[in-house]
Amino acid sequence: MSADTSTGELVRGWIDGWIVSRGAADPVDEPWGWTIDVGQARHVWRHVMPEPTEAAVRKVAAGTSVPWTWLKLFAEDEEVRPWVGPGWRFDRPGFLMTCSLAAERPAVPTGFTVTTWTRGDVIRVLVRTADGRFAARGQIARGSGTGIGAGAIADQIETAPEYRRRGLGSLVMRTLQNAAYEAGARTGLLVGTPEGRALYTSLGWTTRSPMASLWYEPEAGSQAAG
Repeated sequence: MSADTSTGELVRGWIDGWIVSRGAADPVDEPWGWTIDVGQARHVWRHVMPEPTEAAVRKVAAGTSVPWTWLKLFAEDEEVRPWVGPGWRFDRPGFLMTCSLAAERPAVPTGFTVTTWTRGDVIRVLVRTADGRFAARGQIARGSGTGIGAGAIADQIETAPEYRRRGLGSLVMRTLQNAAYEAGARTGLLVGTPEGRALYTSLGWTTRSPMASLWYEPEAGSQAAG
């Protein structure tokens, strides 16, 4: 992956892995990006715009009538906020990040165990305590290679609150990165939260673009689900 790889190429590579990780439908090409049929109660559709323009965002937002339709706009929240009308609610901002994968076998902290398994093109890592309690997890999916070559997309990285700040997030990520490298991937991609960004940066990931994440819910009172 070269430093001048475009945002559009990176976003398409991320989408390729995300749909594998989540079991979503193949993306449909649009003039402004892609539409994905996710098919979940609180994530029905997903419209992804790598280079959002005001005209495109206003058109898609105004034409949306299905609750829990999501927009993933690779821009700052402040830039796109004036372009959407009532009923659109902003989730936490995201950050598109990349890294060059390499072979590494992280040490497992005392008192924890790591299990790794693969189903199809998705590699999963589960960290448990010595007595079998959930501590942390994550997964990484091989995409079709569109735009970025041999890429792998890290997804659903999670550490139980009571086990945070013990290096388990790093353990999960390093284990996933190593497994993806051994499977042939050379580029890692993810979209991280503000909280996760510090961890990923410490592991050598580079921020390539901000991402505004918002969903359509005309009735007040519900919370975001993903």
